[in-house]
Amino acid sequence: MKKIKTILLFLIPLISLSYIGCAGKTNKQPESEFPSKAEVIEIIKKVNGNWQATHPNHENSFWHRAAYHTGNIAAYEVTNIDDYKAYSEAWAEHNLWMGAQSDDSTKWKYSYGESDEYVLFGDFQTCFQVYIDLYNLNPDEKKIARAKQVMEYQMSTPNNDYWWWADGLYMAMPVMTKLYKVTNNELYLDKLYEYFSFAQDLMYDSESKLFYRDAKYIYPKHKTDNGLKDFWARGNGWVFAALPKVLEDLPETNTHRAEYIKIYKEMAEAIAASQQTDGSWTRSMLDPQHAPGPETSGTAFFTYGFLWGINNGILDEATYAPVVNNSWKYLAETALQPDGRVGYVQPIGEKAIAGQVVDVNSTADFGVGAFLLAASEMVKYVDKK
Repeated sequence: MKKIKTILLFLIPLISLSYIGCAGKTNKQPESEFPSKAEVIEIIKKVNGNWQATHPNHENSFWHRAAYHTGNIAAYEVTNIDDYKAYSEAWAEHNLWMGAQSDDSTKWKYSYGESDEYVLFGDFQTCFQVYIDLYNLNPDEKKIARAKQVMEYQMSTPNNDYWWWADGLYMAMPVMTKLYKVTNNELYLDKLYEYFSFAQDLMYDSESKLFYRDAKYIYPKHKTDNGLKDFWARGNGWVFAALPKVLEDLPETNTHRAEYIKIYKEMAEAIAASQQTDGSWTRSMLDPQHAPGPETSGTAFFTYGFLWGINNGILDEATYAPVVNNSWKYLAETALQPDGRVGYVQPIGEKAIAGQVVDVNSTADFGVGAFLLAASEMVKYVDKK
């Protein structure tokens, strides 16, 4: 009996260590935790059907409407629902396949502005992504003529400070890689890196691995209410969603590809570390108490960014699938409402605002677009299972 006890005392620690080791090797949630492809498609139909039914009239081509359409095109690509493509085509026709519509290039500007002379402002260039996507589906030069005119003019200038705010990276970076893919003009990739380098030097915090929204928010000049670095979730969401769109069209042989991937991976690690227990992210990523509660647009962009990286073999699935599993549950069970509305979207702004109400009734076009991007990438992920 004494001998048996001795053997058991020896074996129990080994069994425990073996169990811990096995548990440590797989962070990945069981596949059953993820929805089926059909379930995600139904969510896309519910969300996009609600948005388009309640917004039958088309407005201008400014960033927030264009951001919705980037999600709508992604939804079309995984559903093949013709009404989605037709909706974006009607919006593009309404805006004459243009962003800001000034024809006098001597007056074109790129500081903040919403009038027609702000042709070089990235917020009026987001629409070009959608126009190029529609061109690729059914080529017609009129769809991309203005995009080429504007971007070629911009590249002819000596300026490199076009992307002075984090959001601008989503608005304009993919335009340049998409146009490169259509034209094979290497200048698009050269200027892409030049403009991105300016933005990176200005806004990327190499310690925290996150982007400040713009120069006004750089620590210690600006702090959260609790004295911490203030990294705005949606601002980082724009960047974390922009990089996959760039990498999608950037040649494998591009000199700077490894640098884009390095920043993308660094951001992924920092973003994952700041996820809240409900699967969402708060508006101020490193100070949840500054503006507490979930925020959907940032969460959706992050979910899209993680899923794209997993789907394309750049981010480790075992590490990031649990992050996505949790964020998707938030999107599908908390943000999504029974009628298809997407709630908890912080209104248009540029920072986490203490005391601002963001609740189930808070929705916006760009938030729906972000949700559709995430859902469309989830379709691709679960389709591989």
